[in-house]
Amino acid sequence: MEKKMTLVQTIATAGVFSAISFWYGFMFGRESSRKELSQLIEDLRHGGENTPPPSHS
Repeated sequence: MEKKMTLVQTIATAGVFSAISFWYGFMFGRESSRKELSQLIEDLRHGGENTPPPSHS
């Protein structure tokens, strides 16, 4: 006996996968930004004399 997914089940599965992917992307992006900003803040606190200017990509 073969099981087939209905259109509604397929759309629901895609929605759940999309939501989970978005959440992980958001959390990893936020953590990466936090690390970059904390480094920038430390450089500014210490005068930033020995560090090259940040490159914007």
